[in-house]
Amino acid sequence: MPRIITQLMDEIGTITFNNPERRNALSKSLVDEVIHAMEALHKSKARVLILRAPAGSKVWSAGHEVTELPLPGRDPLSYSDPLITILREIQNIPLPVIAMIEGSIWGGACDLALSCDILIGSPTASFCMTPAKIGVPYNASGILHFINIMGINIAKEMFFTAEPMTAEKAKSLGILNHLVPVEDLEEFTYGLARKITRNSPLSIGVIKEQIRLLASAYPLSPNTFERVQGLRRLVYDSDDYAEGIKAFLAKRTPVFKGE
Repeated sequence: MPRIITQLMDEIGTITFNNPERRNALSKSLVDEVIHAMEALHKSKARVLILRAPAGSKVWSAGHEVTELPLPGRDPLSYSDPLITILREIQNIPLPVIAMIEGSIWGGACDLALSCDILIGSPTASFCMTPAKIGVPYNASGILHFINIMGINIAKEMFFTAEPMTAEKAKSLGILNHLVPVEDLEEFTYGLARKITRNSPLSIGVIKEQIRLLASAYPLSPNTFERVQGLRRLVYDSDDYAEGIKAFLAKRTPVFKGE
């Protein structure tokens, strides 16, 4: 059974998550299907992409597939990790990507949604950044991504508390471009997509890439980069990391000792 459903109509490509048994977790297999679909829709002359869950979903995506995280001693979010790979694909594809959000978003799926160019949500949408719940050190590029979008203090609160941010709060912070009633979500989203298809795809693609380059124009010194990597290594080499994964798989509350 495919983990996604794709559609192309009126130059609008749609990718719908279709793995409710795993709450649309971003497993390698699901990510591979999404990336393949993005490439195929681009080649088929789609001018805008919509990433969504099925209507009525309680969970848009549960984030990284925890069962695929590596054992302690290995970076859980390396350059080739499926989550990091799909973030790059969304950021680099020269098409606007709209996240149509109904239901909750957990962990790395928040980063996935924030990597989209436009976010449209219903009141059922929420954002919960969960790595601290399972003792995972998030990667530097992801943290910088959050800081750039919502500011340092809001990013700290999301990561430190691992509590959900409501759709209303996300709209007030500019994370959601639009907050619309759930019954109007699809009509509104596709209406906005149709407006985009009327404009120059070349111009839009170039502007998207300019924005990406300018937004990431914050060079780190080699010493700072090495310090960040060393800090992350403290976590994924730790007993807490091993405990977090074990507790998640056993469906129990982890007992963290800070070591």
